[in-house]
Amino acid sequence: MDVSFLEPVFAAAGPYATVCADVTHTTENADTELDLRVRALTGHLTEQGAPEVVVEAVRARLLEGNEGGEAGTLKGRAVVVAADGTVVLDQVLADVPARETARWTPQPDLLPLLRQLAGRVPHVVVVADRVGADITVAGLADQEEEQRQVEGDTFPMRKVKVGGWAHNTYMHTAENQWVENADKVAEDIASLARRVQPRFVLLAGDVRARQILSDRAGGVWSDLVVTTEEGGRAAGADREPISRRTAELLAEHEARDIATAVEQVQSAGAHGLAVTGTSAVVEALRKGQVETLILTDEWPDDATLLVGNGPLELGVGQQDMDALGVHGSVQPAAAALVAAAVAGAAGLLVVPQAALAGDEPVAAILRYTDASTSSD
Repeated sequence: MDVSFLEPVFAAAGPYATVCADVTHTTENADTELDLRVRALTGHLTEQGAPEVVVEAVRARLLEGNEGGEAGTLKGRAVVVAADGTVVLDQVLADVPARETARWTPQPDLLPLLRQLAGRVPHVVVVADRVGADITVAGLADQEEEQRQVEGDTFPMRKVKVGGWAHNTYMHTAENQWVENADKVAEDIASLARRVQPRFVLLAGDVRARQILSDRAGGVWSDLVVTTEEGGRAAGADREPISRRTAELLAEHEARDIATAVEQVQSAGAHGLAVTGTSAVVEALRKGQVETLILTDEWPDDATLLVGNGPLELGVGQQDMDALGVHGSVQPAAAALVAAAVAGAAGLLVVPQAALAGDEPVAAILRYTDASTSSD
């Protein structure tokens, strides 16, 4: 996962309110229920000493997403608010959070957010008919979901049975028009594919439009195409099956990413480009070696690290701080590691505890090794 989207969080002044909330909006009493949930969460922040400007910013942001919106638009939401009341992060979660959290802490409590974040796998969803397509681009680290439409010509859009000499002409003209419209959609997808490098392109909608569009897929995205027969572009058509299939594909890619990363860690003896254990990972982060940080999804509250004047001045003990010539402050280990990954432009994966061998809570895939590189 590209975690550059977290940079505004660490650029802001703490302390921070970090909230993972259930914002489901599906029942007749949804507004009242959401208001009660938000009131409880903001109450926890007040109890922890968060100032009113922060509490009000959290409340407003959690309530605004579903105001007047379509039922079920959102399920889970994560918000981080800095000490001055500035919302520095607002992210949709993949589902209702397993556990709602609201914490007011010196460092942002981002691990609960990261393990529940909606898939950040770049992808394109195309819902096509014989006129054009609705295209959604999502999963980009530093951009909101992008929606666009491509429209072709609308006449003639059906093959008609006119009989006589004109029949073949109408048939040919309609088919040509469909192909021309599909070409416009294909050109737009190709441009997007070059810009965002999606992991997959999901095609849905009219069956003939999908067939033509698949045939027109260019080299830059032809190998990325996945089709689904459910869902359509017409007004009132149910888009939920498309969303469901998209979620399935995201889960597949995320699972594949985790499996690949874990395999790289397990085979570190063959290539040396991975380390496990807190001490080895901390050292690699200090030296800018980490390409991908791998954190398990559960960390004890008493797990801490020492942090100096910047997030990459990390240590597991005072001897590390002495070697760096700085004074270290005690910080929660998971928070410190996430901050170091962002500062070091490393990717980050959150995996189940069982995914890493033994009791090690952290590992890293490296950009390079040197003579001092070792694992715990």
